[in-house]
Amino acid sequence: MKVYEALHWASSFLKEKNRDENAGELLLQHYMRMSRASFLASLRDELDTNIFEDFKQAVLLHAEGKPIQYIIGYEEFYGRTFLVNEDVLIPRPETEELVYGALERLNNLFGGRKPLEVADIGTGSGAIAITLKLENTDLLVTATDIYRPTLVLAAKNAKSLEADIQFVEGDLLKPLIAMGEKFDAVISNPPYIPVGDMEWMSEVVLEHEPHRALFAGMDGLDIYKRLIEELPEVLKDKALVGFEVGAGQSKAVAELLQQTFPQADIEIVHDINGKDRIVFATIRG
Repeated sequence: MKVYEALHWASSFLKEKNRDENAGELLLQHYMRMSRASFLASLRDELDTNIFEDFKQAVLLHAEGKPIQYIIGYEEFYGRTFLVNEDVLIPRPETEELVYGALERLNNLFGGRKPLEVADIGTGSGAIAITLKLENTDLLVTATDIYRPTLVLAAKNAKSLEADIQFVEGDLLKPLIAMGEKFDAVISNPPYIPVGDMEWMSEVVLEHEPHRALFAGMDGLDIYKRLIEELPEVLKDKALVGFEVGAGQSKAVAELLQQTFPQADIEIVHDINGKDRIVFATIRG
């Protein structure tokens, strides 16, 4: 079988199963261990039988609903490769905008002062914490998560990407409060999906990504409420807070932040798709 024939089979099969037919190309490129340019140049080459068998099993798994990233074991974020498995959420492109916005506002607020202490709460794969550190090596970054296997994976990512991160196991801000540390910034992409949304969500997400990282009570605001209640105990007088939020939640989260920090400048930022995706609070002290 030639490469293009295997690709045609996968595309047709995935289309029948109502999956993204382009997934076949990503999977085959992965198993052939080629760049996209090399892969496209090899479409008329004979495909190794063993590679086809691995590819076929991967296509069948994806047809059943398993995300491509969990099959191949990685995802790209901010131009870097992060290991992922079913203990962590798959990093999304929208979250890159949270990181970019946080870096920009830290620079504006502190004018290049260093070092700055930053905490990433609910770090998952470590994508936010590691990217912050690598984009600004003067940051001292602490990342927390409640689930130890998640932290193990995040630490692997930090090691492979050569990012010096302090990882702390615990529930939201509680371990940081116990440590008595104060931070210049707290950034988080917490669980924010209302439990009722389970009814219509894709099984690709629902049956594979960790529920503890997805759902947050009836209105999706439970974790924000807890975080914001605890924030005064870990923030310095002058500080930045940045949260990713679900569509339609920005006003409620902004109001919670304003109630806790009446003097703060609150911003709602829309993502590249025009959705209200991020809320920043700048506390000038």
